[in-house]
Amino acid sequence: MRRLLPYDMVQEDVEELVLDEISTESGETSQIVVYNDDVNTFDWVIECFMDILEHTFEQSEQLSILIHFKGKASVKTAPYRVLKPQKDALVERGLSAVIEHVAD
Repeated sequence: MRRLLPYDMVQEDVEELVLDEISTESGETSQIVVYNDDVNTFDWVIECFMDILEHTFEQSEQLSILIHFKGKASVKTAPYRVLKPQKDALVERGLSAVIEHVAD
């Protein structure tokens, strides 16, 4: 289990407060952004994307390569209420993921 530092806990609380202010019932679009790290392997990230986000192997592999070389990538776009449990599952597996609102 990943141990949260005080900064991480505050950041998650702030993220949830800000996103709760966005009308999650109106279907406003958000995205999960995953950041590169020096801990997780390509195989693990691919497996997480396939299991949690239901991406194909090829799509998962391409996203993991983008994250590695660009530092981050949007891995899923949907309403916030759909993304929240998926983002939480990615974080539980050790990936650095956040939800961002997509501006219209």
